[in-house]
Amino acid sequence: MLEILGTIGGNILSLPGILGLALGMMTRKLWLGAVLGGAVGVFETLVFAGFQFAQVEALELIIAVVVGVCAGSLGTAIRLKGTTA
Repeated sequence: MLEILGTIGGNILSLPGILGLALGMMTRKLWLGAVLGGAVGVFETLVFAGFQFAQVEALELIIAVVVGVCAGSLGTAIRLKGTTA
């Protein structure tokens, strides 16, 4: 349980969370922000695995993609709310 929580927290504070949020704030299309965040999650997992698919763990990849999608969607929502205020 602690390993899963650590992986989730690490991804939120790492590239998928921060860069996904930033990329989501660059667009007004919700789906594009989510896709960009998910792509950052996949890229970050591959970077830490040394670009070898054999070293990628499925759970880490899934968590990184989900965190990236959520962060990208949140970034887009922040941009949309900020433009209407």
